[in-house]
Amino acid sequence: MKTTPEHDQRIAKMIFGSVYPHYIKKVESKGRTIEELHQVIEWLTGFDNKKLQELIDEKVTFETFFKRATLNPNAHLITGVICGYRIEEIETPLTKQARYLDKLIDELAKGKKMEKILRQ
Repeated sequence: MKTTPEHDQRIAKMIFGSVYPHYIKKVESKGRTIEELHQVIEWLTGFDNKKLQELIDEKVTFETFFKRATLNPNAHLITGVICGYRIEEIETPLTKQARYLDKLIDELAKGKKMEKILRQ
């Protein structure tokens, strides 16, 4: 699925730390914890709590966030539709990676079991 260059650029330039509080609100409003959120983020990116906080404090963009990440080798198993896009059809790598994260957080908020979310 083709995303527009404008859409891809908007995601690339978004500050991760500005979106992070929305992730927390989303999962906590559905009875999940920040620890579970961090577990999901660490599974996808390799960032532990300390590194995640450093990136937030540094105000990195999603582009920098994913450049520094070590993407989980099973990330390609994340499929489905998020924000109107079928993840497996997104062609731009950064946009796909951002949607991977969105999908995992969405699954967490929807009450999916952690072992299913983490593709184990």
